[in-house]
Amino acid sequence: MYKAFYNLERNPFEITPDPSFLFATAKHNEALASLYYGVRRHKGFVVLTGEVGTGKTLVLRCLLQSLQQSSDVAYAYIFNGLLSPLEFLQYIASDLGIAQASNNKAELLLQIARFLIARGQKKLTTVVVVDEAHLLSPEILEEIRLLTNLETADGKLLQILLVGQPELDDKLDSAGLRQLKQRIALRSHLAPLNAEETRGYIQRRLKFGGSPNPAALFPPETCAAVYRHAKGLPRLINTICENALIAGYARKTQSITPDMIDDIAKDFRLDVQTPTAKKEKTLPELDVQEAAKMFLLLSARLRGGDWAEAEGEERGALAVSLAERFSGRVKKPS
Repeated sequence: MYKAFYNLERNPFEITPDPSFLFATAKHNEALASLYYGVRRHKGFVVLTGEVGTGKTLVLRCLLQSLQQSSDVAYAYIFNGLLSPLEFLQYIASDLGIAQASNNKAELLLQIARFLIARGQKKLTTVVVVDEAHLLSPEILEEIRLLTNLETADGKLLQILLVGQPELDDKLDSAGLRQLKQRIALRSHLAPLNAEETRGYIQRRLKFGGSPNPAALFPPETCAAVYRHAKGLPRLINTICENALIAGYARKTQSITPDMIDDIAKDFRLDVQTPTAKKEKTLPELDVQEAAKMFLLLSARLRGGDWAEAEGEERGALAVSLAERFSGRVKKPS
């Protein structure tokens, strides 16, 4: 509804990953080059990580668009990591076009191996692309590692691209996956945009959408407000700017102001910090008991009580009783 009002030919802030809207920062160029080089040079494993909304899927779509133009590349694109190992292999086989894929894991692996060998003999490239790879179980990651055992003297017969949130790095750094980690040939990380990149991102989006004067529609101070609230995350930048255009249209204003951005951020609760569970400060059980004993001993000495005359077991019972009263967690020894 606002496109005619702002003389736009298309929506400049769609949140869908359209490759034509890629804002090629140095980080994005490096990530895209790393993925493309890994596939074309048959490097085997390539990993791309980044926070939510940094543009990982958009970079991936740009790569796939490039690969689709090559007749020698076949790829399977997996966007759901919450699969069993067998379902994961079946998904790969189906997406690669392996006819009548078996429901038996051993036979399925054999079919995939034959498919890869046949393509390798023809100098063809086969790729498995996994988006949201941080959701993959260790069992699936191990299956992926075993698939890359198929290789020739020239390189791997199967190229694996793992794309996910920083949790993927943590998973790959675990001791149980050290064999997989050692096989990673290229690794990139997408960071959020800085303030200058955010302004360039907004201006390019507006220009690509057909805006005759992007700088007048979103002045520098407005772009700075967007950066402050979006923290350089392209997905949030799109959400804020999209709603800003709607608000601007409603107010019939030709320029988006920082105050409008602040109001939108408030409506979306972008400045509300996600509450984190506070770590309860507790003492180890033995420390609580020891503190209770010391407290009782001091109290007995001050009052001239019976602590000194009590036997060892009786002292322990008294100490544990007081510890339970203070901590609510210490159990009496059986």
